[in-house]
Amino acid sequence: MTDSPTVNRVSADARAAAFTTRSIKTTAKDAGLRLALSMVDLTTLEGKDSPEKVRSLCAKARRPMPDDERVLGERLPSVAAVCVYPSMVPAAAEALDGSGIKVASVATGFPSGQYPLDVRLRDTEKAIADGADEIDMVINRGAFLSGRYGVVAEEIAEVTAVCAQGGPGGRGVHLKVILETGELETYDNVRRASDLAIANIRDGDFIKTSTGKVSPAATMGVTLVMLEAIRDAWLKDGKKIGMKPAGGIRTAKQSLHYLAMVKETLGDAWLSPDWFRFGASSLADDVLRQIVRRKTGRYTAGYDFGVA
Repeated sequence: MTDSPTVNRVSADARAAAFTTRSIKTTAKDAGLRLALSMVDLTTLEGKDSPEKVRSLCAKARRPMPDDERVLGERLPSVAAVCVYPSMVPAAAEALDGSGIKVASVATGFPSGQYPLDVRLRDTEKAIADGADEIDMVINRGAFLSGRYGVVAEEIAEVTAVCAQGGPGGRGVHLKVILETGELETYDNVRRASDLAIANIRDGDFIKTSTGKVSPAATMGVTLVMLEAIRDAWLKDGKKIGMKPAGGIRTAKQSLHYLAMVKETLGDAWLSPDWFRFGASSLADDVLRQIVRRKTGRYTAGYDFGVA
């Protein structure tokens, strides 16, 4: 693989922290909150998941605030996607049919990435056949950390090829490659894994920080390193890749910090659900609370927007 640049962790963290001090004007903040809501991938990845729970989550995805028009005088945007285990894809696809909201599936041996490749590919093929629009694939960190970069590259390329075949009726399927940055240990490894993934996916595919099962998950420093890898690929080859920080982003204030970082690192073209997502279900609730507060002057109770 192409050599990746080394990353000065102190400098990266300092630059990432600087985005938390940006002053955002009132109108920009209002627009940013609505944009953040539209970028959320609502997610349920628990052993107790059921079709009923998934259908409830899909209803929340379609209408995050059912009484928005009465309270706010406007219709708020739906979220970007609902992310589920492969077995729950049929329920999500049925519930979201015609909504424009994507069905994402964590196929490919989530969250370990240790399953045999043929099993992971069959998992992906079935999820797509069942209605998945997006596949969130986790890399094999054991292979990566032991220096078997060729193995990781081959696995990403194979899953990319399955996604490129598309779903029934020629439905396009995007791929998000999860690096599980909490296990990669160094920013140099995060950058190397980002470059490796970008080299083996297509325009419009994503790289993603975390499964949400490992701590730490998304951090601003890690996200900045990945955004810079995306920027460098765009400047070098014109290849446009999306980004999804996942896990640990819980407040509306944090989401605005991330959006400022995206804007200043990649530009306005990435400020779209097509190119940037938040993997953070609880974030949607806090964004809704802040939108209501800014419109009405009152805080809502925590249970008003509970995750399904």
